[in-house]
Amino acid sequence: MARFLGYLAKRIVNYIVMIFVATSLTYFLACAFMSPRSNYESRTPRPSQESIEASLDKANLNDKTPVTERYQRWLTNIVTEWNWGLSPAGDSVNNEISSRIGASVKLMLLSTILSIVIGVSLGVYTAQRQYQWQDRFWSGLASVFLVIPTVVLAILIVFFAIEINQQTGQRIFYVTGLSSYDGPNFFIGLIDFLQHILLPTIVLTIISSVGYHLNQRTYLLDEMHADYVRTARAKGLTKKQAIRKHALRASLIPTSVNVAFSIASIFTGAVMTEKIFAIHGMGEYFINCINNNNINGAVAVAAFSGACTLLGALLADLFAAALDPRIKMS
Repeated sequence: MARFLGYLAKRIVNYIVMIFVATSLTYFLACAFMSPRSNYESRTPRPSQESIEASLDKANLNDKTPVTERYQRWLTNIVTEWNWGLSPAGDSVNNEISSRIGASVKLMLLSTILSIVIGVSLGVYTAQRQYQWQDRFWSGLASVFLVIPTVVLAILIVFFAIEINQQTGQRIFYVTGLSSYDGPNFFIGLIDFLQHILLPTIVLTIISSVGYHLNQRTYLLDEMHADYVRTARAKGLTKKQAIRKHALRASLIPTSVNVAFSIASIFTGAVMTEKIFAIHGMGEYFINCINNNNINGAVAVAAFSGACTLLGALLADLFAAALDPRIKMS
């Protein structure tokens, strides 16, 4: 246990250093390429120069202030107050991101779980039936969904949902937002949420499960033909026993790594889906930050994504060690 805790502490310290360096570089790059001043100068009527300077100074976005001075003030606010600054419009980045994270979690959590379970299960199922009709059917279907753009798939699903609503004469599916009920009844609120989240969940589950399915199938097929599996079968194990006790466990290692590294995309990778279903999550917010010269917001999202990626790296190591006892925590 002490060795494990030492390993964990060492990795966390390394990750904190990496996040600090990456976030600092992102801040300097954002300051170099984004121009919050243009947000004010393009307004009609154009504010006075004194008003523009005062607004930029308040948000710590004034390009006339040396970037090192702005960086020092920005970093001090984060370390001492966990304050990630203001947008050019004067809104708190902390408040904007907190609401967006909640929306992204609601949007992505269920679809991520379903896509992992469905994709990995199908990968195992088809690999054990290589070249049989089940394998050809599911692999062919996965290939079709793999080449369909997210926007097209989402529009098709929305079309069918609207058609179902019209045929039944009831609003079973909602196409935009995450909720439309503000009352105190929990069960009505839950049903309302499910009606909103079902369509984007279907879209995201299909998109993600296809990748997990094809990858898991490939990984398991590689392990099924490995020498140690042949040896296990030569010692008397049936094909299913050899797969379950040896090949499956080994094939889950790269899959678990892929799952762990997908944590960042859970929050920032559903831009198209968010746009189509009018869900205001982290992906949409990041695009808006770039379009609106929101330096502090863009850097905060980049830092959050970096933290999620490094958390995924740590989880990938832990998953690999749990699945393969030959991997040591050193």
